[in-house]
Amino acid sequence: MPDIKSPETPELPPFSRPFDVETQKDYPAMVEISANEAERGAVAALLGIPAVASLTAKLKIASAPGRRFVVSGAVDARVTRICVVSLDPFEVAAHESVEGYFAAPPEKGRRPTSAPPREVIVEADDDAPDPLVDGCIDLGTLACEFLALGLDPHPRKPGIVFEPPKDATPPEASPFAVLERLKKPNPPE
Repeated sequence: MPDIKSPETPELPPFSRPFDVETQKDYPAMVEISANEAERGAVAALLGIPAVASLTAKLKIASAPGRRFVVSGAVDARVTRICVVSLDPFEVAAHESVEGYFAAPPEKGRRPTSAPPREVIVEADDDAPDPLVDGCIDLGTLACEFLALGLDPHPRKPGIVFEPPKDATPPEASPFAVLERLKKPNPPE
């Protein structure tokens, strides 16, 4: 009998705070979120860093015409990084501005009003708003995304300077060094 696997359930984000735009009546809405210890550990694992000591976000959600929403604010965190020079762990504060745009997906069966009925226009737009998922914006996921984007890809512990080894042998002459000498004009004799 063949091994039948059950369908996999999608992984939940490590830090999730759904904000239901359908039930919110008064805009702009001010929201403050923080990750608990288990969520901080999951965020650290996702980002590939040793630890996240704190993770909070203060966000403002504003509505715009056409069931569109703008999320702005900031995410603050204390994270442990590994120095690329000394390989020592060190803690650093992170502060990142957040700005995201969201919109309800178009209703099924509705045609775009700007295109003729039989023509479908699809354009790639980097500035297109992210879709609402089940009428919600996941503020925790948004905060994690901006934290990840703001982390230095080559963290260096404060005060650490890279010094090449003193006993390093000079590199061998490149085969192109001869060509480099040919490019230089000959000095007058």
